Amino acid sequence: MRVAQLNIVKPLAAAWLLFLIAMSVFGVLNIDITLADVIYRFQGNTWAWKDALITQDIFHKGGKWLSLAMGLAILLLLILSTTVTRLKAYRMPLLYLFSATLLSALLISTIKHLVSMECPWDLIRYGGERDFIGLLDIRPSSMPASACFPAGHASAGYTWIALYFFFAVTRPHWRWAGLAVGLGLGLVFGLTQQFRGAHFLSHDLWTVMLCWTVSFALSRLLLNPRVH
Repeated sequence: MRVAQLNIVKPLAAAWLLFLIAMSVFGVLNIDITLADVIYRFQGNTWAWKDALITQDIFHKGGKWLSLAMGLAILLLLILSTTVTRLKAYRMPLLYLFSATLLSALLISTIKHLVSMECPWDLIRYGGERDFIGLLDIRPSSMPASACFPAGHASAGYTWIALYFFFAVTRPHWRWAGLAVGLGLGLVFGLTQQFRGAHFLSHDLWTVMLCWTVSFALSRLLLNPRVH
């Protein structure tokens, strides 16, 4: 049991240390604001794509339905694995995949409602009505709560990073394709929200890290990967 715990804790601790250092540099260099400034100016000093068909209806709403459909498909396969002989060998990997994606989404949603941060479109700098309050800054008690951190919509894609670990035990040569699906969907959904003014880049990076943490930890608990 002790060895299993070390196999989870040590890689996670190292990864989080590097991530927090990177986020500190990110903040010092003011990358969030710099990038948001570029996107805002590109749209004519307004969030012109906030309610556009391709960003709001196709990638935002459509992305949610796509991720939900994928989750329901995994759940169906998991249920079938209890009775269909050919699927029984995949029962634990399917349980892992369903659990990892669900827990990742729940974790992001929970943090969004516990940590108040503004979206770019809320800020005076970008035509809104609020001042910028950093993640570690003291938030005035009079300031209304806001649920813009971390990036919720991007998590609909990044939760599927779990496909890497799923394929590592079922089809190892597909594992990088699985990772590409998770990162690709998350990147598309995340960029969509950045261009709508809904998130800063760091919001997406926190989402990636949190989703990876859940997927990695559960893989060490539930799976026995053939590759790492």
